[in-house]
Amino acid sequence: QVQLVESGGGLVHPGGSLRLSCVASGNIVSLNVMAWYRQAPGKKRESIATITKNGTTNYAVSLKGRFTISRDNAKNTMYLQMNTLKPEDTAVYFCTARIIEVGVPYEINYRGQGTQVTVSS
Repeated sequence: QVQLVESGGGLVHPGGSLRLSCVASGNIVSLNVMAWYRQAPGKKRESIATITKNGTTNYAVSLKGRFTISRDNAKNTMYLQMNTLKPEDTAVYFCTARIIEVGVPYEINYRGQGTQVTVSS
């Protein structure tokens, strides 16, 4: 059973930083493209960044420079470093990953349950 679990969310003051983690577990053959998204109450889901297995990254233009995506393939873990946080960054942040698992000959896109980030004074 493949699972993605996010952690690292919480309450932070404006201007602060947080680092989110997303750990993939289970019978994984290949952990391919991973991504971070967020969704604020009443708003559409917003793509933050993606990262390929070899580390190629792509960011939403509006967030590049404040947010940094990275991954540690040895740990099946992806990170999102968020700096200079603003109240408008408040949202549920969740990760996705395209995974090939044991016994399945194609990629399946998995999503974690999300972690709440609240930016408030």
